[in-house]
Amino acid sequence: MFIVSLDYMVDPETVEPYRMAHMAWVREGFERGVFIASGRKSPPSGGIILAKATSRERLVAWLDEDPFIVAGVAQYRVEEFLPTTVSGGFEVLKGI
Repeated sequence: MFIVSLDYMVDPETVEPYRMAHMAWVREGFERGVFIASGRKSPPSGGIILAKATSRERLVAWLDEDPFIVAGVAQYRVEEFLPTTVSGGFEVLKGI
């Protein structure tokens, strides 16, 4: 599993015109089975995505298509995470 931290490089108002395209890209990530969960940071400085991918390279290639990245209004950091201990109800995360 991968944790993607997306950080705005500009103020949130500058990001807003790209939000609809970004959200369409996010929905496609869920449809493709790449994303597990996603959401905004609070305060609004970017977002977090939990992702599964066959490789970091494939995930990065997909992230590079994010309209926020293409427009240059955000950047991301990817960390691989191997869950070994989970709370009840989250056992599915151990094999991702």
